Amino acid sequence: QLQLVESGGGLVQPGGSLRRSCVASVSTFGYYVIGWFRQAPGNERERVSCISSYSGGSTNYADPVKGRFTISRDIPKNTVYLQMKDLKPEDTAVYYCAAVETSLLGRRCEYYQKYDDWGQGTQVTVSS
Repeated sequence: QLQLVESGGGLVQPGGSLRRSCVASVSTFGYYVIGWFRQAPGNERERVSCISSYSGGSTNYADPVKGRFTISRDIPKNTVYLQMKDLKPEDTAVYYCAAVETSLLGRRCEYYQKYDDWGQGTQVTVSS
Protein backbone atom coordinates (compact mmCIF):
# COMPACT_ATOMS: atom_id res chain seq x y z
CA GLN A 1 0.00 0.00 0.00
CA LEU A 2 1.25 3.45 -0.88
CA GLN A 3 2.14 5.62 2.08
CA LEU A 4 2.07 9.38 1.84
CA VAL A 5 3.86 11.55 4.39
CA GLU A 6 3.05 15.23 4.51
CA SER A 7 4.93 18.16 5.93
CA GLY A 8 4.92 21.91 5.82
CA GLY A 9 1.76 23.01 7.61
CA GLY A 10 1.43 25.51 10.41
CA LEU A 11 0.39 29.01 11.30
CA VAL A 12 0.90 31.89 8.89
CA GLN A 13 -0.30 35.47 8.72
CA PRO A 14 -2.64 36.64 5.95
CA GLY A 15 -0.66 37.33 2.81
CA GLY A 16 2.02 34.87 3.83
CA SER A 17 3.27 31.70 2.13
CA LEU A 18 3.68 28.03 2.94
CA ARG A 19 4.96 25.06 0.98
CA ARG A 20 3.41 21.69 1.61
CA SER A 21 5.28 18.50 0.72
CA CYS A 22 3.92 15.03 0.14
CA VAL A 23 6.44 12.19 -0.04
CA ALA A 24 5.41 8.78 -1.39
CA SER A 25 6.82 5.42 -0.36
CA VAL A 26 6.98 3.78 -3.80
CA SER A 27 9.50 3.86 -6.60
CA THR A 28 6.69 3.87 -9.19
CA PHE A 29 5.56 7.30 -8.06
CA GLY A 30 5.35 8.50 -11.62
CA TYR A 31 2.32 6.27 -12.17
CA TYR A 32 0.22 8.11 -9.60
CA VAL A 33 -2.05 11.09 -9.98
CA ILE A 34 -1.75 13.29 -6.89
CA GLY A 35 -4.36 15.59 -5.46
CA TRP A 36 -4.31 18.11 -2.63
CA PHE A 37 -7.52 18.40 -0.64
CA ARG A 38 -8.63 20.49 2.28
CA GLN A 39 -11.40 20.39 4.82
CA ALA A 40 -12.40 23.23 7.08
CA PRO A 41 -14.66 22.75 10.13
CA GLY A 42 -18.26 22.41 9.04
CA ASN A 43 -17.32 22.16 5.38
CA GLU A 44 -17.07 19.27 3.00
CA ARG A 45 -13.68 18.15 1.81
CA GLU A 46 -12.71 19.84 -1.44
CA ARG A 47 -9.96 19.25 -3.91
CA VAL A 48 -7.83 22.35 -4.30
CA SER A 49 -5.36 21.05 -6.86
CA CYS A 50 -4.16 17.97 -8.71
CA ILE A 51 -1.31 16.94 -10.96
CA SER A 52 -1.18 14.23 -13.58
CA SER A 53 1.02 11.18 -13.55
CA TYR A 54 4.50 10.86 -14.99
CA SER A 55 5.86 14.29 -15.90
CA GLY A 56 2.93 16.13 -14.36
CA GLY A 57 2.12 18.07 -17.48
CA SER A 58 -1.51 18.47 -16.48
CA THR A 59 -2.48 20.46 -13.42
CA ASN A 60 -5.80 21.74 -12.13
CA TYR A 61 -6.83 24.24 -9.49
CA ALA A 62 -10.04 25.06 -7.71
CA ASP A 63 -11.26 28.59 -8.40
CA PRO A 64 -10.59 29.94 -4.88
CA VAL A 65 -6.87 29.14 -5.15
CA LYS A 66 -6.14 29.87 -8.81
CA GLY A 67 -3.23 32.22 -9.19
CA ARG A 68 -2.13 31.70 -5.58
CA PHE A 69 -1.36 27.97 -5.31
CA THR A 70 1.06 26.01 -7.47
CA ILE A 71 1.37 22.24 -7.57
CA SER A 72 4.48 20.49 -8.84
CA ARG A 73 6.15 17.11 -8.63
CA ASP A 74 9.70 15.82 -8.40
CA ILE A 75 9.60 12.21 -9.52
CA PRO A 76 13.17 11.24 -8.50
CA LYS A 77 12.36 12.49 -5.00
CA ASN A 78 8.90 10.85 -4.94
CA THR A 79 7.51 14.20 -3.85
CA VAL A 80 4.66 16.51 -4.79
CA TYR A 81 4.65 20.10 -3.57
CA LEU A 82 1.91 22.62 -3.03
CA GLN A 83 3.24 26.15 -2.92
CA MET A 84 0.67 28.44 -1.33
CA LYS A 85 1.04 32.20 -1.59
CA ASP A 86 -1.07 35.20 -0.59
CA LEU A 87 -2.81 33.04 1.96
CA LYS A 88 -6.17 34.16 3.28
CA PRO A 89 -8.06 33.30 6.47
CA GLU A 90 -10.51 31.29 4.37
CA ASP A 91 -7.64 28.97 3.40
CA THR A 92 -7.56 27.72 6.97
CA ALA A 93 -8.21 23.97 6.92
CA VAL A 94 -6.67 20.55 7.31
CA TYR A 95 -4.84 19.79 4.10
CA TYR A 96 -4.36 16.28 2.75
CA CYS A 97 -2.50 14.83 -0.19
CA ALA A 98 -3.95 11.78 -1.91
CA ALA A 99 -2.96 9.44 -4.71
CA VAL A 100 -4.54 7.22 -7.30
CA GLU A 101 -2.57 4.84 -9.49
CA THR A 102 -3.06 4.99 -13.23
CA SER A 103 -1.75 3.36 -16.38
CA LEU A 104 -2.95 6.28 -18.50
CA LEU A 105 0.15 8.38 -18.21
CA GLY A 106 -0.46 12.06 -18.68
CA ARG A 107 -4.25 11.85 -18.60
CA ARG A 108 -5.68 15.08 -17.23
CA CYS A 109 -5.81 14.87 -13.47
CA GLU A 110 -9.26 16.40 -13.02
CA TYR A 111 -10.81 13.26 -14.54
CA TYR A 112 -9.86 11.31 -11.41
CA GLN A 113 -12.49 11.58 -8.72
CA LYS A 114 -11.67 8.68 -6.44
CA TYR A 115 -8.35 8.57 -4.63
CA ASP A 116 -7.14 5.40 -2.93
CA ASP A 117 -4.36 6.49 -0.62
CA TRP A 118 -4.28 9.46 1.72
CA GLY A 119 -1.72 11.30 3.78
CA GLN A 120 -2.19 12.01 7.46
CA GLY A 121 -3.40 15.58 6.98
CA THR A 122 -1.86 18.72 8.42
CA GLN A 123 -3.47 21.86 9.80
CA VAL A 124 -2.87 25.13 7.99
CA THR A 125 -4.06 28.18 9.90
CA VAL A 126 -4.07 31.64 8.38
CA SER A 127 -4.54 34.23 11.08
CA SER A 128 -3.09 37.47 12.34
